[in-house]
Order: sequence, then structure tokens, then C-alpha cells
Amino acid sequence: MTLLKSSTVNEPLQTKPTHPGSPTATEVRERLTALAREYPPHLIAQEEADVTRISHNICLALRYAVPQPTICDVGGGVGLFSLGLSSLGYDTILIDDFGDDWYTAALTDGVLGLFKRHGLRVVSTDVIAKGVSLEPESLDVVSCFDAMEHFHHSPKRLFHQLVAALRPGGIFVLGVPNRVNLRKRIVVPFGGAPWTSMENWYEPEVFRSHVREPDVSDLRYICRDLGLNVQEIVGRNWLGYNGKKRLTRILTPFADHILQRFPSLCSDIYIVGKKPPKQSSTS
Repeated sequence: MTLLKSSTVNEPLQTKPTHPGSPTATEVRERLTALAREYPPHLIAQEEADVTRISHNICLALRYAVPQPTICDVGGGVGLFSLGLSSLGYDTILIDDFGDDWYTAALTDGVLGLFKRHGLRVVSTDVIAKGVSLEPESLDVVSCFDAMEHFHHSPKRLFHQLVAALRPGGIFVLGVPNRVNLRKRIVVPFGGAPWTSMENWYEPEVFRSHVREPDVSDLRYICRDLGLNVQEIVGRNWLGYNGKKRLTRILTPFADHILQRFPSLCSDIYIVGKKPPKQSSTS
């Protein structure tokens, strides 16, 4: 058995605009940093610390998209991703149930007010129980970052609804934690890396943490089921950048740079799928 699974090699993130007029990665980071400072005071530091990851996600979502795409993000909560896109001038829809325990009414109202000021369209609903109501072939990009692992039931119906809402040639971007990243492969045999604490699972009436984390082969399975052509598989390692230990924060950029060549070993994995063009009818 080999340790390194074969995966698509990830190329460095583009810093030039994907299309003429598109923002560069630097411009995206600058905009996100400014937006983070508009959040409620107790969230500013948290959002500032997430700027690099969200900038990567935005650039990845735009990389294969048409110019000035219409975008729908599922499960983004009160984070910067959808807000950043809307602030950059993209027609953006955010769909989330805003049901986590720490979403107090005051917090949600404050952040949703910020979203509204920047023109972000927000739909609050349980996407697994109720699905989504989107016009067929009305979107250019759909994304779902760090949400699928929280679903208690299969997202198959949801994902098919999202793909149906994509125009031909539209982009589906899915990002998740990797259940078999390098760190887990090393520490699990020694009793480390518990899935979640017993208290966090047993005590709440509704468990909202990770139910099932996928791996690269699972992401490929999903794209096959959705009839999407895989454009890219990307691996990153975000957790260490904001680690509690200074040594971890110092070493993470070097380890991340190396591991990006092997997405199946990374802690965060992404897949980009493209909806095929319509087949022209022939007589």
C-alpha cells in the first residue's frame, strides 16, 4: 500500500485576473480585509484571520467562470466569501439556515445588515430538508465550502438542484476537510485525532459538527454522479496558519507549499467541476 495517492497536481493560485476586469488575488485580499473591519467588534479579529483562506476560495470560484458570473454559495453563514463577492460587484446569492448555536439574533441581524448594505442576496432555509428553489440555468457558479461535512442526510438532491440551476459550462466548486490528511494518518494509529469530543456530540440536542468528512475519491464520486467534468483538484492546509503554537504558524507555509502537490494528503480539499455544454441537435 502506498502512502501517496495519485491526484491531480495543483498549480499555484493565479494572481492575475481570470478575465479582463476581474480582481487580482491581491485586490481580493485588500477588499476582504476592509470588509472584515465592518463586522461587529467581537468578530473582526476572527474574520481578519480568515482573509487568506477566503481570498483563495474566491479566486478558485472565479478561475473557470465566465466574466461577471452570477454566483450562489450554500452554507457560507456569516463569513466573508459571499460578502466579498458581492462587494466586488458580482451578483451573489447566499443560502444558509443560520442555525448554529452561536448565531444569536443580535449577531445575525448585525451581520445580515452588513450583507444588505453590500447588495448580497440572502436566503435563509434548511437546504437538506427543503432543498433550494432556483431558476433552471440561471447561475454561472455554485459553491459549497466547509458545509457538506455537517449535513446529517445525503446532499445528493441538493447538489442535483444546484447543478440544474447552472448554465451549460457553469462551475461547481466543493470544498471540504479531508478525512485522511497526512496528520490524521500519522496520529490516528497512536490514538490521536478524535472525530469530535463526546461532550460536543452527546450534550447538544442537535449535533452541528462534522458528521462525515470525505476524501478526494469521494469528491470525484460526487462529480461523476452530477455529470460534471473535473477541472481541478486542489489541496490546502489552512488550520496551521492560525495555530496556537508559534512554531506551527512558522512551519505551516513551508509544509503547505509541499503538500499542495499531493491534495489527498492536505487537510482541506477542493474539487472544481464544469457542467457540460448542451448537445446540439442534429437532424
